[in-house]
This record gives sequence, structure tokens and C-alpha cells, in this order.
Amino acid sequence: MEKRKYLFYTRSLAGGGGAERVWALLASHFASKGDDVILAVDGAGDQAGPIDPAVRIEVLPQGNRAQIAALAQLLRRFRPDVALSALSANATKLALARLWARSSVPLVVSFHGFEEYRTGKLSAAAYYGMPILTKFCSRIVCVSDTLRTVMVDRWGAEADKTVRIYNPVPVPLPDVDLDAARLAARPPEIVSVGRLSREKGFDDLLAAFALVTHRDATLTIAGDGPDRAALEAQAGALGLAGRVHFAGFTDPAPLYARARLCAIPSRTEAFGMVAVEALAAGLPVVSTRCAGPREILDGGRFGTLVPIGDAAAMATGIDAALADPGDPALRIARARHFSSEAGFAAWARLLDEVVRKG
Repeated sequence: MEKRKYLFYTRSLAGGGGAERVWALLASHFASKGDDVILAVDGAGDQAGPIDPAVRIEVLPQGNRAQIAALAQLLRRFRPDVALSALSANATKLALARLWARSSVPLVVSFHGFEEYRTGKLSAAAYYGMPILTKFCSRIVCVSDTLRTVMVDRWGAEADKTVRIYNPVPVPLPDVDLDAARLAARPPEIVSVGRLSREKGFDDLLAAFALVTHRDATLTIAGDGPDRAALEAQAGALGLAGRVHFAGFTDPAPLYARARLCAIPSRTEAFGMVAVEALAAGLPVVSTRCAGPREILDGGRFGTLVPIGDAAAMATGIDAALADPGDPALRIARARHFSSEAGFAAWARLLDEVVRKG
């Protein structure tokens, strides 16, 4: 197959965001296949994960105008076959850079959340300006069916250009020795993973954990963010300080390997990589009924769904899963639907189509 040139553009190399992780994975995948790949980012920081050494990383200068100018220069110099952005503000900047560069490169922009338009003017421009943005783009990618529907029906994305591709999630080989009995024999540890910010609902999880009747249960929260101090104070006020551990930003795999269940208390979640990771580890998942986890858990077939913000319902779900975590085999099989391999194949088909048809 002919070697291609791809420009991936997102906010940062730093960890914590699903979009950044996905872009690092995709850039690495296509570079490892022999394509010429540049990953352009607004800021460096600690990498969200390993990046293939064949990927060329371009850290753009500070400031929106400078970043747009640098992107325009990059488009003129690199002349990619396709330019791709993740996150709404980056979509706006890439579209403006294409205009600045007077380039005809096909654009593929990826949206990862329902409420990104609240996060700044450039993000808002991508949503409110969707009827214009959609004219510039070859494809608009959404990470769940629900998000695709919202982008088309509410924001005006062209339906024939807008597709759903689930985020590729690295799914490790399952623990072949894990069965229902071994899972039930684990200590009653609950794990929850995500950025410590309001939309992730960790304050609701702490309120629910205070209602859990299994008094030996513990809760480990992995992640960091602006709400950490407030959440630690809340855990102390609820008398949970000795039973709740804030692990910070860390590899969650060892946590999944020792936990009995995973809780996802998000108020909004367009996809939910944590749900896939937990299923792949064989864990029962108790999640709020937000869009991404609802799709991943197939409406509750592969996990427990509770109303958003309902601490009592979350506590009841946790108690039930601790008492009977069930057979991990079906959950592990479900996770394969969202594996890196499945995601890479979907993206390869999309890019083939874009290069052929524009």
C-alpha cells in the first residue's frame, strides 16, 4: 500500500484526557504501519502513553493565533494527505489554518464530548459554527452513537459526513485464571478512574460509598484534577478517610487486577474508556446512565446502570456487585468490541475512503 502522510492535531501530550490518548494511539499505529505521521500538539507535558518513535512530534507555540499560523505553515510544508483534529477548539484552529494556508487538504475532525462548547470561545465556535465547519470537513467523527445524533440534530453536522467510531482501547490479554469464584474471593475493593473534576461525579460516588452496607469495602480513586482537595475534604467529612484512597494519576491496570468492581459516577460521558478497561479486566461495572457507558454496557446487559446523581441507587448497585460480582467471561468478550484492533480497522477504512473520495 502506498505510503501516506497524516497530520494529527490535538491539545497536549499530557495524560488525563481520553482524546489525547486516542490521538497518540492512532498516530503511533499509522506510523508503525509505515505512514509518515506528524502529531502536532498545543503543549507538551508528560506523555499520556508510549508514542511510536516514528511519529514526529511538533509542539506549537503558545497562543491561539500563533498556533493557527504554525499549523498553516505545517500544512504548506508537510502537505498531508489528511489532517485530523481531536477536541473542538482544535477543530476550529485546524479549519482556520487550512484557510490561512489556502490548502485543499481533507479535514477529519473528531468530537469527544457533549459539553465541550462550554470550555472556551474556540470550542463554542466549533459547535455553534457547525453548519459552516461541516462544509470544510470531509468527515466528522463522534465517539458514540448518541453523540453523533446530538451533533447532527442539535448542532447541524451533515449526516452523510458524520460517523461514529468508538475510541480504540488497548485491551490486554485476559487473566485466564480469573473466574467467578476467584473474583468473588478478592477483597471488597472498588476502583474508580478519571479526572477529578465536576463532570466525572466523584462527589456523588463518595456520597454513595458512605451508604454502602458492606462495611469492609474500600474505594480507590485514580486520577487527578482541580477537585482533588475538595473530594479529600468530603471523604473526611463523611468519615471515610480511612477507607478511601486517592491514588493520583497512575496506570489503572494494577488497580483493576486487584479490585472486585469498578464504579463510574460520571455526570456526562460521550464514550468512557474506563468502562472498556474494567470490562476487559473482567470486573463488574456500576455506572451512571450517561451515553457512553450506556452504549458500552449495552443498556445494562453487561453492567449495572443507575440514574445520574442518585447516590442511593449507586450504593445499591455497588452492594449487589460486591455480593455477587458474577462471571467475568462475558464482560471480557464484550470489551473486545472496543479494542484497539477494532478501532484501528475502523479508522483505516475511514481514511482510505477520505483519500479516495475526499
